Amino acid sequence: MEGYIVSKIKEKKIEKEIKLLNSAYKLFTKKGIKETSIQDIVNEAGVAKGTFYLYFKDKYDLQNKLIIRKSKDLFTEAIKSLNKNYIEDFDDQIIYVINYVIDLLKNDETLIGFISKDLSLGVYTEGVSNVFEDNNIGIQKLFFKGIEKHNKKIKNPEVKLFMIIELVSSTVFTSIIKKQPLPIEEYKPHLYKMIRNILNEN
Repeated sequence: MEGYIVSKIKEKKIEKEIKLLNSAYKLFTKKGIKETSIQDIVNEAGVAKGTFYLYFKDKYDLQNKLIIRKSKDLFTEAIKSLNKNYIEDFDDQIIYVINYVIDLLKNDETLIGFISKDLSLGVYTEGVSNVFEDNNIGIQKLFFKGIEKHNKKIKNPEVKLFMIIELVSSTVFTSIIKKQPLPIEEYKPHLYKMIRNILNEN
């Protein structure tokens, strides 16, 4: 019985955190972060203001956690899709995941505007919240297990993965939003060629 009560309390805490995150995302993307107050967020979430500070230092801390959550969700969805398709080649797997993430962003300009150029936060930030603990399907896991499985001779794999994610994060935002240096569909072949080069340079 005691375990059940503890479990229900934890469940309610997570539920409140998710409410705050979802409410903040709605307000941030509608009004902007500067124009959204903590009071606005708790009103939208239907929780007391004191509850906010149990989870977040301030609204900018909440913003960062939201970016992490949204970025992780993108990669998780992409890898789930990859797992439903038979793609043997390691380089093709990475390109598939990147392409899938780009297409999700391309079709949701609100999301790409919110994440901006911070896509790598969802890859390299650890231990941010219980909300993210069940997310064990990540690009890092795919990348390092793939290197081992396919016996890829990649020097400094941590650096290579970071370079790829940062390259995608910064250039795709500009290509989708500003159509610079090219619209995204025209830019993709150039981007994927660069990623293949990174994966295969000695």
